[in-house]
Amino acid sequence: MPTTTSLFAFASLAFAVVLTPGPNMIYMISRAITQGRLAGLIAFSGVAVGFVIFLLCAAFGLTAIVFAVPYAYDVLRFAGAAYIGWLAFEALRPGGKSPFQVRTLPPVGPRRLFLAGLVTSLLNPKMAIFYLALLPNFIDPERNVLLQSLVLGSTHIVISIVINSMIACAAGSIATFLMTRPRWLLAQRWIMGTMLGGLAVRMALEGRK
Repeated sequence: MPTTTSLFAFASLAFAVVLTPGPNMIYMISRAITQGRLAGLIAFSGVAVGFVIFLLCAAFGLTAIVFAVPYAYDVLRFAGAAYIGWLAFEALRPGGKSPFQVRTLPPVGPRRLFLAGLVTSLLNPKMAIFYLALLPNFIDPERNVLLQSLVLGSTHIVISIVINSMIACAAGSIATFLMTRPRWLLAQRWIMGTMLGGLAVRMALEGRK
């Protein structure tokens, strides 16, 4: 099992990453706005299944890599720091757009909603990097790597399900709110970008657990 400190730190970072706009969130919100809450939830269910697939692949892969390749832990740590730094840049760069901007999409049935969500998730490089480069930063290589990976990954999935379900249900209201108050969106981007940037520096500078 991961330590309480690592679990809490990872949960905090997972919360920030979940709130960072990406292809998964954009697709889910677009469906929720154009087809309603249920469509958004079905679309995200496909995304969530993609998370589970990434988690299982990463958990078993990390177990092999950490024990087979010297200094693999440190390489993955720096890769994770670079990834978080990139997310910070994306949040702070000028011209960032809100995923809550209204998009008109042709209505589709539940099966296509789910499959499109799954494909969007599996083809999303953000999630691939998250599980392969970020997750290892919170794993103690002296403990059971597989168990730690599964626990931490499951924590991210639970946080993602809770947050995205709330967003899907309130997508229309949030979109209307942000369209009339653009300063709120700008403030959210700067707060998120600053927090992620600080985490990137900390991850790069801290030594092996």
